Amino acid sequence: MAKVSIIVPVYNTGKYVEKCLDSLIHQTRKESMEIIVINDGSTDDSGEIVKNYQEKHKEIQYYEKENEGIAKTRNFGIEKATGEYILFVDSDDYIDKQLIEKLEPYLDKKIDLIKFKLQRVDETGKILEKVEGPIFEEKTGEEAFSTLYSQDILLDSPCVYLIKKELFTKNYFKFQQTYHEDFGLIPLILLVAQTVTSTNQYLYNYVQVGNSITRNEDYQKTIQKMKDCIAHYDNMVKIIETLNIGKKAKEDIKIYYTNAILLKLNELQEKEKDEWIKEIKKRKMSDNIKARNVKQCIKKIVLKVNVKLYLKMR
Repeated sequence: MAKVSIIVPVYNTGKYVEKCLDSLIHQTRKESMEIIVINDGSTDDSGEIVKNYQEKHKEIQYYEKENEGIAKTRNFGIEKATGEYILFVDSDDYIDKQLIEKLEPYLDKKIDLIKFKLQRVDETGKILEKVEGPIFEEKTGEEAFSTLYSQDILLDSPCVYLIKKELFTKNYFKFQQTYHEDFGLIPLILLVAQTVTSTNQYLYNYVQVGNSITRNEDYQKTIQKMKDCIAHYDNMVKIIETLNIGKKAKEDIKIYYTNAILLKLNELQEKEKDEWIKEIKKRKMSDNIKARNVKQCIKKIVLKVNVKLYLKMR
């Protein structure tokens, strides 16, 4: 069976990291995995907790480095990984203890990208929401993206995939140190995959906590996130011209990025919204939206003329 490298970035999650590590060390297929924990300059007791686990469990590799953010920490983990597959787990979340075993049939088939489901839970483990999405046995990366981009709200989360390491190394893909680094990379990984499976298995537990990065955001971060999304769009436009993918795949990824950026406009105040609308128009993003019927044709015309009105029509 293929070996899985589980990469766990840690930053000040002392309250939660034990539950995360317990879900990893008690995997029912632990002989087929390695656990790579990277302490990204934590200032709490996270490091000591992990080191205590490492002393008892030989499958844990522990590294410490200065604080650089989750993107560089994940890249560090990929460099250290020796497994055929990569699994990313955030240190305040935890996974099903049978995750590797339940996905074993797809590992045996050497599927490039194996997607599973996520459920949101509270700190007691109570399920708050099961996040649904399309299910399919096997598609090409381009076919999978075409199915997922309009139906799956977690398309760009790296934590809901088992990913062949070679998809990173052969394509020189790395996470960029920005907000929405997942948005900038995972769609591209999907497109270059030869085979993709999307299962109906709920194997990742996303813990909703009060200090989650998605809960405490100031407005300046919101503006920076919009800036980063535009930068990711510009980067994507350049990269897809270097990839061996079809015309429809290029159209689909442009639609995906455009819709995501348009939705982020709603998080901005009027002054900043007007500024970023200029950036959107400068890039002629409205050309990315396809008009396949009369209703879509009308909406595309509205988008070209009045972005704010278009947002109200969505």
